[in-house]
Amino acid sequence: MRWFWIDRFTEFVSGKYARAVKCVSLSEEAVDEYCPGYPCLPSSVVIEGMAQTGGLLIGQLSDFRERVVLAKISHCKFADVPRPGQRLDFLAEITNLQPNGAFVNGRIERDGKLFCDMELMFAFLDDDKFAKVEQFEPAAFLRMLRLLKLFDVAVTETGEQVRIPEHMLEAEQILLASPIP
Repeated sequence: MRWFWIDRFTEFVSGKYARAVKCVSLSEEAVDEYCPGYPCLPSSVVIEGMAQTGGLLIGQLSDFRERVVLAKISHCKFADVPRPGQRLDFLAEITNLQPNGAFVNGRIERDGKLFCDMELMFAFLDDDKFAKVEQFEPAAFLRMLRLLKLFDVAVTETGEQVRIPEHMLEAEQILLASPIP
């Protein structure tokens, strides 16, 4: 099982920025068990939520064919910890895109106020060294992107809807056509 540390995308402009939300819930093990008696969402999980938001923003540029990984956290400052019942609003903005990776500025608001800001560096895995490493099976990955509502809100810079990559739709069709064991 993969862990999602964002609940859904609310805005997504290809190559520019993405907005996502996370509603902190007491029913999540990470919240309830991290600090017994003081339920909160661990800072590492908040960083992972921003990494997921920024990583998907970068990955979409190559129709999710490029293997994008978080390489470095250059800066990260929290106001405190998020508690159950609070909503976190993530904003990831691409500030520098290079052939081997990208930089993303992250800003998280809670109740309309700055809660955390960070700068993340992402790297693209080298196909020569990692050719056999598949991060996600395409049909399952597409299911995750649909759950996060990415294609419901994603647009290009000119406002056209971002389409689901053909290779992901093909993988989904193969999965749907295969007999259930």
